[in-house]
Amino acid sequence: MNAFAMSILKTVGLYLLVAIIIVVSVFPFYYAIITSLKTGTALFEVDYWITSFNFQNYWDVLQSGEFPRNILNSIFISAVTVALSLLLAVTASFALARVRFRGRALLLMTILAVSMFPQIAVLAGLFELIRYIGLYNTPWALILSYTIFTLPFTVWVLTTFMRDLPIEIEEAAIVDGATPWQIISKVFMPLMWPALVTTGLLAFIGAWNEFLFALTFTVSNSERTVPVAIGLLSGASAYETPWGIIMAASVIVTIPLIILVLIFQRKIVAGLTAGGVKG
Repeated sequence: MNAFAMSILKTVGLYLLVAIIIVVSVFPFYYAIITSLKTGTALFEVDYWITSFNFQNYWDVLQSGEFPRNILNSIFISAVTVALSLLLAVTASFALARVRFRGRALLLMTILAVSMFPQIAVLAGLFELIRYIGLYNTPWALILSYTIFTLPFTVWVLTTFMRDLPIEIEEAAIVDGATPWQIISKVFMPLMWPALVTTGLLAFIGAWNEFLFALTFTVSNSERTVPVAIGLLSGASAYETPWGIIMAASVIVTIPLIILVLIFQRKIVAGLTAGGVKG
């Protein structure tokens, strides 16, 4: 077999592998869309193509209970979590990457180690803390818990990214009389947009999809987030469970994440692959 044939086989194999990955990744969401457009006994029929466009399930889920309020809760909690995480992570990464002090490496490893604890391991202690400070059954309980688990990852990523920035630009800013906050906000942050978008989006997705803390720290329907609201849409048996409404709700809460990824996809790729500054 000559080199040209080998090259063709490698190309075909690569495209076949990519096609398989795309099908495996997209098919669950595609099937959820198909199911969300069905009603009655058609929900239990296996179809791989859209055969009807019945949007009754979407209308029902938007009219049922507090689901629109749950969507607003998720948006608010996720957005505030991202804002707090990035604000704290940018300042912390500046100190860890640029300021020399004793125990810096140990502190960075400790921050990373915090993210290794499973949620269930700290659930009881965090529950007592939230109840003691009076945040139980409020959005701030989730914002606090999400920030605690999101911050180690954002600090680690931004610290790694900031280390790769040329020190000459920082020295030039110091010579010009810039304060540390001016260096962070006017020098580093414009260069760190890819990393900020990547970590911010991953933090948003994590907060948007989180279930355990949202189930534990909220008790009223008006304060719940969408994962818990969807999880509580169940019947006494499989045939009584509103599968169409559940699928419609799942599609509704997935669309914002897809839109965000499509909008910021170039920044995400740049943030994941950047290893320095071109200039």
